[in-house]
Amino acid sequence: MECYFAGGCFWCITPVFYEINGVEKVESGFSGGDEVNPKYIDVKNQLTNHREAIRIIYDAAKTSFKELLDAFFNNVDLFDDGGQFIDRGHSYTLAVFYLNEKEKEITLKKIKEVEDEQNRKVMIEVAPFKNFYLAEEYHQDYFRKNEKEFEEEMIKSGRRK
Repeated sequence: MECYFAGGCFWCITPVFYEINGVEKVESGFSGGDEVNPKYIDVKNQLTNHREAIRIIYDAAKTSFKELLDAFFNNVDLFDDGGQFIDRGHSYTLAVFYLNEKEKEITLKKIKEVEDEQNRKVMIEVAPFKNFYLAEEYHQDYFRKNEKEFEEEMIKSGRRK
């Protein structure tokens, strides 16, 4: 199975999912825009309508879309409509790109629960999956390839103290 989330900086959100039993692979890329094969520099500079996104490939016998969605919600700022942490602009805003009506239903239910609990509007676009383009190779598993730089990015971004 696979699912697609846009959670701001794809470097920053990727490691969260490797901690979940059943996640086989997390790929960094771009989703939601109309441009074919966008480049990182163009997405980062808001020159496309894509968001930085991840594709999570998982074993549905070991984990579920709901569990992955819960992890996603717990690792982003649900109420920020301008991006995530220090990363600003449309390409860093939140989205769930659903593959079927069940994923859509689970996502909308989760949003309603959070909004009812927090009495605030959750700023996540819930949209049908349209496309996914892999980011350049150096972005894949960046946290493993560049441990020191990744840790600095997490602190600089405000995601980690």
